[in-house]
Amino acid sequence: MQQIDPMETTRAYAWEMWMNAPMPMVTFFKTLDVTRVLRMSRRHGLKFNMLICWCIGRAASQVREFYTLPVDGRLMKYDSLAVNTIVANSMGEVSSCDVPYNDSLVDFSADYDRLTRQVAESCENHDLTESMVIGTSALVDYDIDGAVGMYSGMFNNPFMIWGRYKRRLFRTQFTVSFQFHHTQMDGAHAARFLDLLQNEISVLRINF
Repeated sequence: MQQIDPMETTRAYAWEMWMNAPMPMVTFFKTLDVTRVLRMSRRHGLKFNMLICWCIGRAASQVREFYTLPVDGRLMKYDSLAVNTIVANSMGEVSSCDVPYNDSLVDFSADYDRLTRQVAESCENHDLTESMVIGTSALVDYDIDGAVGMYSGMFNNPFMIWGRYKRRLFRTQFTVSFQFHHTQMDGAHAARFLDLLQNEISVLRINF
C-alpha cells in the first residue's frame, strides 16, 4: 500500500468533485442469477457464501479502480484485494473477517474456512489493512429487496449486501446492493464490475 498523488491519476477530476462531498457514496442495485453457484455449492459441498465472495474478488480484480481508495484524506494504491465477511461468533454476536483474494479458488476456500473459524471461536476481528477490502453482509435468513449501507465518514471501502436467494421457476436469484465512494470509481466502473460479477458467477468452474 502506498500513497499516490490523485492529480496524477485518472481519478483527478473525481477527487476534486467528490472527496469533500458530505455524502460521496453511490449505491447500485442488481439482481443476479446465482443458479450455478448454488448448484456448484451443493455438488461439491462448498459454502455458498464463500463462492459468492470469491466471484466478487475475481470480478473486482479485473477493474483497476478497485486498487485505489481514499483513506484519511489521502489516495492510497494497493497491490492486493480482500473480501470481508460477517461471522456469527461463539458469543452469539458478529465479528468481521477479511479474507485475502486469491485467483486460486482452492486457496481462497482454505483461507475462508480457516479464518472464519478462527474469528468465530476467538470473537476477534481479522483485519487486512494492507489490502483494499470489499465489505459484504449476507442476510441469508431474510427476504429483502435491497439495502443502502451507512456512510460513517470513517470507511470508504466498497460494500455489498444481499439477502436470501429466491427461486424463479428454474432459476435462483438474489438482489445485491453495491455501495462505492465516487472518488474511487464512477458509475460506469461500478456497472462493469457488476456485469463481470454476473459473468464470473455464470461460468464458475470448480477443479479440486
